[in-house]
Amino acid sequence: MADKPLDLRSRTRENVRVQIAEVAFNVFAERGFDAVTATEVAEAAGISRASFFRYFESKEDAVFVAQEELGARIAGRLRERPAGEDAWSALRQSLDPIIAVYRESPTQSLARLRLTRSTTKLRAHQLERFDQWKQLIGAALAERLGVEKVDVGIEALVAAALASLNAASSRWAASDGADDLIELIDDAFAAIAGPFPELRG
Repeated sequence: MADKPLDLRSRTRENVRVQIAEVAFNVFAERGFDAVTATEVAEAAGISRASFFRYFESKEDAVFVAQEELGARIAGRLRERPAGEDAWSALRQSLDPIIAVYRESPTQSLARLRLTRSTTKLRAHQLERFDQWKQLIGAALAERLGVEKVDVGIEALVAAALASLNAASSRWAASDGADDLIELIDDAFAAIAGPFPELRG
């Protein structure tokens, strides 16, 4: 928990959200997501309950602050990949924003993953977030492939890419962080592409 109230003055709104989210995560990790109320999170951050809900729509939102922009960043990275690169490789390389978060703080990434996977409400919220990612990434892939709209093929490719990421993350969590997440992601993508050499261009 926070030792003292957050100094919210002279901070941008986004910085304030990140600071409050960090406090919230620490409280959730210590006591369990379902056992903590929004009021208790607000108290730990030194703000009112009303202030908490000015920054977040729900407790779940506070957990996923770090993921809010990742879908758009992945889509942006996909648009920047070399034109001659095959779609599957481009999708893999576009996950760099997620890998950057992992590299910055593997311990916190593992703790956040454990909290999410052990909490029904958070798992549901993450699925909603992945649905948003699918739309953003699908639109970027359609542009890359010169397709006017996202068809079932593009949806399948994006879904497979995110499923590969999810499989790698699950194995990483099961290893208690001992395995290398990046290698697991590469292995998962290679496993999908193995029977389908056309995916590799």
